[in-house]
Order: sequence, then C-alpha cells, then structure tokens
Amino acid sequence: MTAVISPWVYQAGKQLAATAAVSNLPVAVEWLAAACGRSKFSRFFDRSLLLCALLGLPFLLRRIRKLRAGATGEESPLIKVSWQLAAAQILTGCVIAGGLLWALGGILEAVGFYSLKSNPPTFVKLLPKILIPAVVTSLLEEWLFRGVLLGLWLRFARPVAACIGISLLFAFLHFLQPPDGTIIANPGHPLAGFELLGKILLHFTDPMFFITDFATLLAIGLILAWARVRTGALWFSIGLHAGWILSFKAFNILYKQVPDHYLSPWGVGDNLRSGLLPLVTLGLTAIVCHFALQRFSVSHASR
Repeated sequence: MTAVISPWVYQAGKQLAATAAVSNLPVAVEWLAAACGRSKFSRFFDRSLLLCALLGLPFLLRRIRKLRAGATGEESPLIKVSWQLAAAQILTGCVIAGGLLWALGGILEAVGFYSLKSNPPTFVKLLPKILIPAVVTSLLEEWLFRGVLLGLWLRFARPVAACIGISLLFAFLHFLQPPDGTIIANPGHPLAGFELLGKILLHFTDPMFFITDFATLLAIGLILAWARVRTGALWFSIGLHAGWILSFKAFNILYKQVPDHYLSPWGVGDNLRSGLLPLVTLGLTAIVCHFALQRFSVSHASR
C-alpha cells in the first residue's frame, strides 16, 4: 500500500510547497508546505508507511480479537502495579540502558572514534529533541509490540519462542527504510514506490548489515520482550526503550564520527546503535537487567 500511494503523496506535497511559495496560507499549512518542499522522496515514503500502518490498525485489532476468541492457550495479561513500582521500573530501566549506551559513547570518544561538534545545542534546545521522541516512541512501540502483539503471541507459543518471534518482527520493521544515499530518478512516477521498496529489501541481502545493524535491533527487541515477560508489565521495557533513545539521540546531536577510524565499520557502524561494540554493550545490558529484574519479577512480586 505504501509503494502505491507514496508517489502520489510526494506529488501532493510538492504541489503544496509550490502553492505556498506564491500564496498566503495558514501558519500550520505553511509549516507543512515548507517541510514538504525540503523533503526527499524517502521521507514521503516513510510518512506514507506510517499512514498505512494507522489505516491498517483497526483491521489488526479486529483480527487480534478474533484470534483471542479462538485461542486455547492461557491468557498472559499485563499485571497492574502501583505507580511507585511503575516509576521505579521505568527509572531503573532508563538508567541501565541509557547509562551503558552513553558509557560506550564516552569510551569511543576517548579512543578518537567520536569528537564533540563545534557548535552543540544548549540544554534547553536539546531537551525537547530527545525527550519527546523518547516518551512517545517508547510508550507507543512498547504498547504495540510488547503489549498487544507479544501478549497475543504468548497465548500460542512458549515465552522463548514468542520473544524471538516478536523481536524478529520488531527488528525487521525498523529497517523498512532505504539505505543511505539511495536515489530515485523520478519520484513522481507511479512505480517509484516499488522501486524504493526493492532497494529496501535488497538491503537485507548484505551480510554486514545483518551483523552490524540487524543483530543489534534483534538484541534490543529480545531484551525488551524478556523484561515484559519477567515483570508481567510494560514499565521496565518502557524505561529501557526510553533510556536507549535518550542516549542515542543526544549523542548523535552532540558528537560526530571521525572519518576512517580503525573501528569502522565492523566495530561501530554509522551510529552508536550499529556494530559489534554496541552489540557487546547490549549483552552487558542484558546481564545487568537479569539481576535488576529479580526485584521486579512476577514471582518476586507474588511473594
């Protein structure tokens, strides 16, 4: 659906930008037109994908209700916890994930892989750029992936199989975007969306991509899923997710990669989430979470 509508969304956006250049429009429309004017086709494809996901959500939820009605396995509902315990889980997860990822960034800066940008933004400007995505993305994705979908999957499979399955889906969907430098010669062509989709899927044939990028997202998904199973709730997973986003986005805004470093591309890839060293850091995060979750596990709460 995204491949079909994205060329038309692109043409509509560019037409809106052209109209705004010669006409006075409401402020909100002017802002949208300016964004459309400077955006490439890949961004229109990404927004079309979000629109299609939103349109398909009611059908997904209806299908989930039917599956739940016909399921024979035991229900695995999210347990209710006090707000104090929920806050403790969020804070603990955020500190563990964000702290270890930032520590990796500090080590990479010390070995010369990253350097501080010459004109970094002030804290006041930085805060909304990292806080809003951290809150919105962690809440939305944890509700959908670890709440709705994993909760349903647990009715049909053992916890290990369910966690692996939802984590593979989580990692795959995060890479439904074109590789850097992708160019579409004629974005307005009706088949331009399919051309871009082909380039995206071709990305998955690169072995290096699986080792340095896909594996890290899979590890993140596994840690988040297992935290949801261990606690019976989403709060620890939300904290982990938010912590990773806070550190990841803040570090990308404040630091730049030094070209031709010996750790690139296998040690660390295009960003702090790519490469073998981030994967090792996620392994350390999983170990720390294992001990931290003993306090918040369902069995501990029942005692």
